[in-house]
Amino acid sequence: MKGLKLSLIIFVTAILTLGIGGMAYAFHSGGVAECEGCHSMHSPKAGGSFLMVGIDQSSTCLTCHQGATDTGPSSYHVSTAPGAGGAAQIPLQRSPGGDFGWLRKTYTYSTTSSTGVVTNYTEEGQTLGHNIVAADFGYSADTANTQAPGGSFPASSLSCVSCHDPHGQYRRMTDGTIVKGGTTGVATAPIIASGSYPFTATAPAIPLPEVPAVGTAYGVYRLLGGQGYTRGGAFAGVPAAKAPSTYNRTEAVTQTRVAYGNATTGGHVAWGTWCATCHTDMHSSGNYVHPVDETLGSEIANNYKYYKKSGDMSGDGINGFLSLVPFVENTGDYSTLASHAVNNDSVLTGPATNDGVSCLSCHRAHASGNMHALRFDQGYEFITKNGQYVATDHPDYGTWGSRAALQARGRTIADVTAANYGRPATVFATYQRVLCNKCHAKD
Repeated sequence: MKGLKLSLIIFVTAILTLGIGGMAYAFHSGGVAECEGCHSMHSPKAGGSFLMVGIDQSSTCLTCHQGATDTGPSSYHVSTAPGAGGAAQIPLQRSPGGDFGWLRKTYTYSTTSSTGVVTNYTEEGQTLGHNIVAADFGYSADTANTQAPGGSFPASSLSCVSCHDPHGQYRRMTDGTIVKGGTTGVATAPIIASGSYPFTATAPAIPLPEVPAVGTAYGVYRLLGGQGYTRGGAFAGVPAAKAPSTYNRTEAVTQTRVAYGNATTGGHVAWGTWCATCHTDMHSSGNYVHPVDETLGSEIANNYKYYKKSGDMSGDGINGFLSLVPFVENTGDYSTLASHAVNNDSVLTGPATNDGVSCLSCHRAHASGNMHALRFDQGYEFITKNGQYVATDHPDYGTWGSRAALQARGRTIADVTAANYGRPATVFATYQRVLCNKCHAKD
């Protein structure tokens, strides 16, 4: 027994030393993880169930996916612990899905009218993303939306496993189809690696082809639920994407490009269709919000390619990609998607006319520093004024008059910089308007 314990200690230490890539691959590896990582062998946590190490599903996930001592973006972490973000509690994680820590940020501000009437405003943290229920970590159900907007899924049941299959049974087969394992009478293939990342010399350590070999399978993107998965509704399939293996990072210098794809056959669904599992009526004819799962067309595609910033459409048409407004590539070919999933700005091409828009073009999947988990702020017409982010500590704040508070909405420059994943205000125009203009170029 002592020998076993020593071996486990050495093994875990080696994994932690590997860092971003090593831990992610060692634990999930595209499928069901080590059982004891999530479950106790004999008894659940007091008050919990299913022999889980946390009191509920999301708490069990955050046992690994939140770090109490983080000082910056940390590999697979999706939540900033209270105190880890400093006195201002500014979330640290910069993964494409966002940081649930934004749900802890409530902004308050007030205005005073010319007659002295004070009006107080509160922007509650729960408005900044998906409110998972994780009692061990202080996350609770959304009190404003008791059901998913546009749907009937109860907010009190929302957890990580509403979207992610904790056992990772969905797999991409040799023929490209998505199949669920663990079904009596159905032979699939063992999952040998994660399907979320490009298979390069460093991810995993042994390079693999993007098409799994006969008799093997890869996991699906981010262990998402597929056809037959019902924890968050009746999913019709799994969407396609590839992310660079190092994805939780600042974008102050280079961007993190997730290559979202459009695959709709063989167990796949489009991204908007997948989100509509819970948000069923968000884009129905009676509740139309924004086109989704539609091609951009030549005008929008050209706007996107050539738009650099407000007042500047002089882009080269090649290097126009912006991770704050990602598009969906019109391909389900994983080799193509893998070649575009980079974090060094070596691939900034697109979009093509037949590429598309999805929910993730505007929203982050978890939470963000903006209302409704938006990737960019649209609470005020300007993102920057006089070369600085619109914020309470802007040098010109005191000159904006009675509406200054409504423009900054309680945010500091540090808050806005974090929401924009570390980008300095100087990457935008001196007076930059909202990034809807990346596609629509009306500024």
